[in-house]
Amino acid sequence: MPTAAKLVAALAFAALGYLGGRLFAGEVPEGTPTALFGSWGALAGLLCGWAISGARAGRGYWPALGTGVRTVVTGVFLALLGYSLYIMVLRAMRMLYDGPIEALLGVFALMLDQAQLLARPEIVGTLALGGMIAGSLTEWAGRRWK
Repeated sequence: MPTAAKLVAALAFAALGYLGGRLFAGEVPEGTPTALFGSWGALAGLLCGWAISGARAGRGYWPALGTGVRTVVTGVFLALLGYSLYIMVLRAMRMLYDGPIEALLGVFALMLDQAQLLARPEIVGTLALGGMIAGSLTEWAGRRWK
């Protein structure tokens, strides 16, 4: 059921996901297509903000901080998974995999490679702090508009 807390959470985490995607785009090697990073991050943030943080509003501000970080971690996982699947499909169309199992394992190898690039202090700090702020905004909206 749509609530104000879910709407605020979806918008706040979508904005944070977009920001995280743009920060991540600066860390990838030259020649990597980065146009989709912001969009993947915003979509993952929107979905996770609505489903995770927005659904748990009303439990207090301390739990909201943890829920915000949990939402960010889940959103990062989904964004990495989506982008890695996209890259795997592009590579599979060029016949770079010997079979479907190798392609499936390639998704997880790509996710690990991307996660290593993502593990920069400025990106992790921005996402963690932004998740706490977005979680607090969600809690505020849940209390303000019931």
